[in-house]
Amino acid sequence: MRIRTFPLGAFIFFLVLAAYLGLSSVQVPQINDKALHFVTFFILTLTFYWVLDTTRRRALNFTLLIVTSGLGLGSEALQAFLPNGRQFDPLDIAANLVGSFLAVGLCTIYHKRMLDRRRRAKGYGVVQQDEEGGDLEMGAQKSGVTGEDAGEGSTDGDGDGHLTPSSGADDGLDGKK
Repeated sequence: MRIRTFPLGAFIFFLVLAAYLGLSSVQVPQINDKALHFVTFFILTLTFYWVLDTTRRRALNFTLLIVTSGLGLGSEALQAFLPNGRQFDPLDIAANLVGSFLAVGLCTIYHKRMLDRRRRAKGYGVVQQDEEGGDLEMGAQKSGVTGEDAGEGSTDGDGDGHLTPSSGADDGLDGKK
């Protein structure tokens, strides 16, 4: 698991800014408080999701645990204990959660599309099927007889001298033979 420095720097910047505005006695004029909570947690979640270079599931779980539940709920609970003139408001928590969930949803959709594009660029794709709908990679042939039943002796090819992905040929998974 690698840490991406640019998203980490952006997350720390926005976290310090949000902590200063949220926990100090500074009042932001002319802005709806719920909209400010929504935008703040949308940005915090959006930047934190990309900090860790890991699987989609881990990024999702870390983000939900740390930003959505930890910061989203913890910041409002902390406001109740600090003498800064701010009150605990459950609607602020709702705005935090909605902003965070929206950002997580958008990030996971984009992350999935990014991984699909990367897989297609490497040549991974849908398994080809013959005219009858049989899976060519699993050994289905037009006559319904597999390579072993036909006496070919080897299931490494498709019967016509072509190698299948499971025949040990370089399939591009690791770039090595």
